[in-house]
Amino acid sequence: MSDGEIYLARLSAWAPGIAGSAEWDEWALGKRSIARESKGPELAYTDPMFRRRLSQIAKMTVQVVHDLLPLREDAKIFFLSLRGELSRQYQINKMMIEEGELSPAAFSLSVFNAPVALATMAFALKGGYVALHPGNNSFIAGLKAAEAALLCGTTEEVALVYVDENVPPEYRCFFPDPPPAPLAFGVLLSRNHRPLSVPLSLVKKEDNPPDFLKQLLLCGDIHVAP
Repeated sequence: MSDGEIYLARLSAWAPGIAGSAEWDEWALGKRSIARESKGPELAYTDPMFRRRLSQIAKMTVQVVHDLLPLREDAKIFFLSLRGELSRQYQINKMMIEEGELSPAAFSLSVFNAPVALATMAFALKGGYVALHPGNNSFIAGLKAAEAALLCGTTEEVALVYVDENVPPEYRCFFPDPPPAPLAFGVLLSRNHRPLSVPLSLVKKEDNPPDFLKQLLLCGDIHVAP
């Protein structure tokens, strides 16, 4: 039964150069780095025709949602990204400048909610989703939106999924040097206590997504799902 607390019931994560729970723990301790490259997960469990069209951010989103499964039928996904489909947006802009027209298929895969929409399609999820680009790049704003959905009592659990892909070379002048590394992680938030779940109130609320993930891993009670 719910006791008014929100619990972190499950954690998934994916990034280039990091494999497995032990390596994620090393990353949290500063002993391992994420590779700044555009590689995505293999997604061998999906149809080849489906995955061949996916960008890095879409593949990362599909992977972390997959690792959070199974979800309740009514569980909603809160998708949070600070940069979105950067690579596809660059290609769209380039096409507009050079050709003066857009491919409908390319445009449909470049919109902000495309990664989470593709993930729900991949696993036939029916709980719906919310795509969030928080003001001031605030991860905590996205977390509060997911918490609010639980506290209003309309569902027992929600999935919060944060994903940002590698920064394309053409856009690196707009970011610090080095630019942020690609990273995806998902947390299952629940109103009900489960074995090995962690009360959200005990986790330090970091506004930078990598720092928030490090806090989860450093608390010692929750690990990345295999």
